[in-house]
Order: sequence, then C-alpha cells, then structure tokens
Amino acid sequence: MNRSEQPFALYEKIKKSIVRDIESGTLNPDDKVLSENKLAKSFNASRMTANRALKELAEEGRIVRVQGVGTFVARPKPGAALLEIKSIAKEIADWGGVHSSQILVLKKEKITAKIAQKMNLKFDDKIFHSIIVHKDRNVPVQYSERFINPEVAPLYLSQDFKKITPSDYLLSVAPVQEAEHIIEAVTCNKEIQKLLKIKPDEPCLSLKRRTWSYDMVATYSIIISPGSRYKLVGKFIRG
Repeated sequence: MNRSEQPFALYEKIKKSIVRDIESGTLNPDDKVLSENKLAKSFNASRMTANRALKELAEEGRIVRVQGVGTFVARPKPGAALLEIKSIAKEIADWGGVHSSQILVLKKEKITAKIAQKMNLKFDDKIFHSIIVHKDRNVPVQYSERFINPEVAPLYLSQDFKKITPSDYLLSVAPVQEAEHIIEAVTCNKEIQKLLKIKPDEPCLSLKRRTWSYDMVATYSIIISPGSRYKLVGKFIRG
C-alpha cells in the first residue's frame, strides 16, 4: 500500500471498528463514542482522518454529533406522523426518550403583516406567540415556533408548558377541523443552529403547519428539526 492510500484505509478502519461495536452491542444507542483525539491516538491516525470517519458515520445515520457535548450512537430515527398532529412529548416517549423543553418566548404581541396574511387576521390584531425548543435527554430535537389565534385558545399564555406541550393543550381546547403541511429541507440561521446545537452545514427539516378550528385559522407553526435526529412519516388510509 502506498502512502497516498493510507489515510483512506485508516478512516475506513476507524469506521468499520465503530460499526462493528454498534452491531455487536458493545456500543448501544445513546452510548458515547470516542472523541476525534482519542480515536486518532488509538488508531495512530491524524485527527483529520478520525474526523472524516465520524463525519461519514454521522451522514450514514450511525452516530449523532452534538456540538459542545460529544458523539453518540444514534437511535433508529423517530418518525413523526405527518398526517397526524401529535405531541412531541408523546413522540419522544414512544421512541424511549425523555422529553424536556426550553421556553424562549411566550407572549402576546401585535401581529405582523406576513403572519396576519397566513392566519386571515387584520394587521392591527393581537396574536399569541411562543418559541420552544424540545429536547430528548437534553439533546435538542425540535425548534417550535407558534402563532395562536387568541379567540380559539384564550388561556394559552397561562399554561405551564414545562408540564404540558402546546400541542396537547391546543388539541384539548381547539379540535382540528383541517390542517395544512408544507415540508422543506433547509439550512437554519445561526440563532437556530445554536439552539439546536448543530453545525452550520447540517441539513434540517422544516414543517410549516396551519390548523383550522371553529371555522377559523387557529395556529400557524414553524417546526424545525435536525435531519440527523428526526424524520417525518406520512400515512393515509382511505375509509
């Protein structure tokens, strides 16, 4: 083997070693994987070679790299029901996780022209606005921004969203008559990257959702999740 081939062989060797440990059960979902420095030292490789191995494993969905926290064995990607509105806390519990949330915004404010158009409201109307980051075992999995029509959920701002999710509360007071979903692959802005603890080039899923209740637009939501930690699944059964 010549010298130019060696880095390729080394990063493949590192990848195969980690995959072998995952498939044998030596490493289980959520277990921490050795850092770049430790892998480089263990395999007598450069840090760049170790980084390439971890980067490719992350792209393949084998591991999850959380900026400032570490690298972990990935769980099978949870699937959010696209045609069903379900609480993120319930989704996290279903895949065996532990839900927590960080409430960033919870207030009443004057509606912007863009949101007024989305919700069929007047520019000078007031709207409820919330921004919450949902986490699984303290790892961010979803950025959720909601605009709520006060007429359909007048007590929204008084809820304790550490104990109940907005979805759970809204479904209890404003049954959904109709829902619209728009899904896109996006690159997040720096603020959301920081909140989700992801790198600038990490692809994300954006779900923009409008719901109708009592013959009016009830909510408009912007839900963003790291592509490596979340997926959307659609299923429809004709009655």
